Amino acid sequence: MSVKPEPASALFAGPFALATLSAPGRPRFPALVTADSQVVDLRAALRDDALTMRGLLDQWAVALPLLHKLAADPGTERRPLADFRVHAPIEPRQMLQSGANYRQHVIDLHVAHRDPADDRSEEERRAEAAEIMDRRAAEDLPYMFIGLPSAITGPYDDVVLPSWAEKADWELELAVVIGKPAYQASVEEALEHVAGYTIANDLTDRATVFRRDMPQIGTDWLRSKNAPGFTPLGPWIVPAGSIADPDDLRVTLRLNGETMQDESTKDMIFNVARLVAYASQTARLLPGDLILTGSPAGNGMHWGRLLRGADVMEGSVTGLGVQRTRCVAQDAS
Repeated sequence: MSVKPEPASALFAGPFALATLSAPGRPRFPALVTADSQVVDLRAALRDDALTMRGLLDQWAVALPLLHKLAADPGTERRPLADFRVHAPIEPRQMLQSGANYRQHVIDLHVAHRDPADDRSEEERRAEAAEIMDRRAAEDLPYMFIGLPSAITGPYDDVVLPSWAEKADWELELAVVIGKPAYQASVEEALEHVAGYTIANDLTDRATVFRRDMPQIGTDWLRSKNAPGFTPLGPWIVPAGSIADPDDLRVTLRLNGETMQDESTKDMIFNVARLVAYASQTARLLPGDLILTGSPAGNGMHWGRLLRGADVMEGSVTGLGVQRTRCVAQDAS
C-alpha cells in the first residue's frame, strides 16, 4: 500500500518536470509531466523504446531543448497523470550525501551535546557555535559520505521500518541531479553540471549511527541509512533552469500534519555549487548521480519523537513538489 499523491494547483516550478512512471501491469518509463498534470511518454516522443531516465540524462545537453519543444507543443500525445503510478525519478549510479551542512542544525547539536562541566549560558554556547560555523564555512571542507542507490524508493511508497531500527528519524533534503560528467570541477563551473533538482528524505536510524562495539571506528552509515526504502525520492526532477536559486528554497517536513522541519537552503554552510565542486574533486560524477545537500534543524531527535508505524511524512521543497510516505513497522518475529 502507498500514500496517494494529492492534486495540487502547482505541481512544480516551470513548464515541465521529469518523472519515472508506470501504468498497471506495464514497465516503467521516463516521462515529461506538464504543469497541468499531463504526461508525455518520452520513449514514444523521442522514438527510443529502450529509453530510461538515466539514458535521457546521459544526453542532457541535446535532450533539454527537445523537452522544451515537447512541453510547448499542444499536438504532442498526452495522458492524465492520474492514470500512472509515480516512482523514484532516477536510479543513480552513485549517491553522495552531505552531513552537518545546516548552520542552525549544527549549532543546536553543539548546544545539546555540551560538556557537563561547561557551566556557560546557552546564549554563550550558541555564540561560540555560531563562530565555529562561520569559520568552517570560510576555511573548511564539506563532510560527505556515500549512500546506496538500493535504499531509494518512490515518493508515495510505504517505508518499512526494520525491526532492528530502534530510532528511525527523518532528514528532508534538497537533492542535486547531475546532468553532465564532472571531475575536479571548480565552484564557478559546478552548476553547469547540474541537470535539475529533486527531493530526498534521508532516513536514519540514530541507534546504529555509532558502533558500540568499535567506538574508535566512528560512524556506521551503511547500517544506519541504507535499509531498503530509507531514501524516498521525488516525485519529480525539475530542470535547473526552472529553479531561480537553489540556495534559497524552503525545505519543509510535516509529520502527521505537524510541521517538524521548516528552513531555507540559505542556512546551508556549503551551498550547492561548493558541494558539487567538492564531490567532483574525488569522484567522477556521472549523469543521473545524486548529491544530497544535508538536512535542516527539526529532526526527530530534536523533538524527542521518532518514527513509528502508521506515521505519514509529507516533505516539500519550493518548486519541487511534495512527497508523502507512510511508515510501516516491520514485525520483529
